Amino acid sequence: MVGLSEGEKHFIRGGIAQDLRADGRTRLQFRALTVETGIIPQANGSARVRMGATEVIASVKAELGKPTILHPDKGKVSIYVDCSPTAAPMFEGRGSEELSAELSVALQRCLLGGKSGAGAAIDLSSLIVVEGKACWDLYIDGLVVSSDGNLLDALAAAIKVALSDTGIPKVNVSLNNETDGEPEVDISDEEFLQFDTSGVPVIITLTKVGKHYIVDATSEEESQMSSAVSVSVNSHGQICGLTKRGGAGLDPSVIFDMISVAKNVSQRFYTLLESAIAAAEAAADE
Repeated sequence: MVGLSEGEKHFIRGGIAQDLRADGRTRLQFRALTVETGIIPQANGSARVRMGATEVIASVKAELGKPTILHPDKGKVSIYVDCSPTAAPMFEGRGSEELSAELSVALQRCLLGGKSGAGAAIDLSSLIVVEGKACWDLYIDGLVVSSDGNLLDALAAAIKVALSDTGIPKVNVSLNNETDGEPEVDISDEEFLQFDTSGVPVIITLTKVGKHYIVDATSEEESQMSSAVSVSVNSHGQICGLTKRGGAGLDPSVIFDMISVAKNVSQRFYTLLESAIAAAEAAADE
């Protein structure tokens, strides 16, 4: 928890009420965003995202696997988040385990839909190599390097960028009668197919402090929240998932308003993210 005096708490809440936050931003303004790609050579795709003082890394590893019996036409994706003990004092010892689990579940809910794969923002059918026989399993790992609030949104952005950096090896499949119908798979070391991230959403978290809600909250601002709603929105403005945290209940009309605001704000965040990716690509080409 962030230790604040009563005066500091009053200053934060008062600034939000007046639409002038402690760092000079308005309620619906994001911090500076920077992106790096290809930072982990051993991964199929990776990215580092910084939002203010919050820094996260996402990596994607693709391995050949077998589809489940229930879903023979879909590949598999798993998401796991770890919090570095040096990211914040509260992460020391076992303090990070609960938050890691909470972030992992929230990302799975927003990006992967239900257990059946229904509503998944990542197209699981695109991961099939041979229906019922072979598919790609994507292992997505997130790491919180430095924590200053809004971890869920930063991790979702890093995952989206890492997936856009992901190359899936081209596979040649041949069926051999001698192998009882099991496919023989030849994985190319030179040819890769770019992963389609057009449907992968970003997450916009609206944090309610007093009577108002803000985007991209810092740790100090989060310490004053009554509740927060995280909405995953794709580039077409469609809602892909929603999760809430915080003990205070919210009136349905407030939730609908927060979803509407998140939908509008997401387009600005997409612009910020695309600019950051373009800057990273330009820097890599130099």
